Amino acid sequence: MVLQSTPKTLKEKLGGRNIFLIGMMASGKSQTGPVLAKMINYAFVDTDDVIEKASRQSISSIFEKDGEKVFRDVEKKVLKEIGQHHSLVIATGGGLVTVPENWGILHQGIVIWLDLDLKRSIKRLESDKKKRPLLIGEDLAENFSKIYEIRKPIYLESDLRIEVKDQSPYEVATMITERLPSILINQDTQAERHTTEL
Repeated sequence: MVLQSTPKTLKEKLGGRNIFLIGMMASGKSQTGPVLAKMINYAFVDTDDVIEKASRQSISSIFEKDGEKVFRDVEKKVLKEIGQHHSLVIATGGGLVTVPENWGILHQGIVIWLDLDLKRSIKRLESDKKKRPLLIGEDLAENFSKIYEIRKPIYLESDLRIEVKDQSPYEVATMITERLPSILINQDTQAERHTTEL
């Protein structure tokens, strides 16, 4: 029998650990994040929003002017800064996981992969007015699929994979809260075992 955790007890079990939402562009991280944060009485932060406010330009402008490497460096600094706070649900940029150093911060919290299936992702992107720097000037479906295949092994490093189809952000957030307790038990057990071994 799975014991249901109320949002209050779930917050206590989390003990201030940040929740990082990772996944491809258009997977719903920025929509699900605020809903999840409200459910567990956390604050919500979107790394892309922080970057745009700090640099006073859009993500696509940074890519166009300075290139991906400069953007990833800025993203790394922003993540480091955000990681110093606690009790946050953090929506990350799709490629943030590709920088190995970022995992040092991600692993301090709980990493949740929102895995929206390819067909739905492409459909969302086709109707999305937001500029996606890595998809400009290419066959969208083919390019997206290539990026997904490269990143998939990295996304699999997450603590929890949520397979998203047609669910609303509220439904996705609910799925996360239902599955989080088992992740927390596993993490706490591993930490205890590690302490005993030391």
